[in-house]
Amino acid sequence: MTIVLGYDPSTLREKVDLVALGERLDELGEQRSAAALNEKVGLLRLAGRLDEAWDVANQAVRQARFGGDREQLVLARIRRAQVQQFMGRLDAALQELSDCAREAQAHGWQAAEGFALQHRGKVHFDRGEYPEALRDFKDALSIRVRIKASPDQVDSSMLAIAITESFMDGGGR
Repeated sequence: MTIVLGYDPSTLREKVDLVALGERLDELGEQRSAAALNEKVGLLRLAGRLDEAWDVANQAVRQARFGGDREQLVLARIRRAQVQQFMGRLDAALQELSDCAREAQAHGWQAAEGFALQHRGKVHFDRGEYPEALRDFKDALSIRVRIKASPDQVDSSMLAIAITESFMDGGGR
C-alpha cells in the first residue's frame, strides 16, 4: 500500500493517498510500540492532524529516552521536529534538526544524519533560505548515496535539489 504518492513541487510536501493513510492508521490502532508510535507520528502529520501528531511525537520521544537507545531518540526527535515544521514552528524545528544532525554525525549514525539534514533542508526551504536548503539536500544526498539508502530516499533528495535550484533560478513559486 503506497501512502506517499509524490511531492508538491512548490512546497516539497508529500502528496498522500488519504484513504490508504486512514486504513494504515486504523491498522495501527492503539499500538504503543516504538515502531508504531513513530509511524503514527508521520501518518498523523501527513493527514494534517497536527495536534495528535505532536502528542504522539512527544510519547515517542519519551519512550525512546526511557529505552536508552540514543540513535532511536534522535530519530524520534527528528520526527517531532517534522511536526513542528508543519505547525509553522520553523525556528524550533530548525534548532531541533540541527541538534539531531550534529549528534548523529558525532556518533556516525549516517542514516539518521541524512534524515535530519533532508528535513532541515525542508525547513530552510519553508523559510525561503534556498542556499541553506540546497546545501542540506546535497549533504543528505551524498550520505544517502554513500550508505546505499533506499531509492525513494535518494530520489527525494534529488527532487528537493532540483526544485530548490529552480527556486534559486527564479522558476519557483
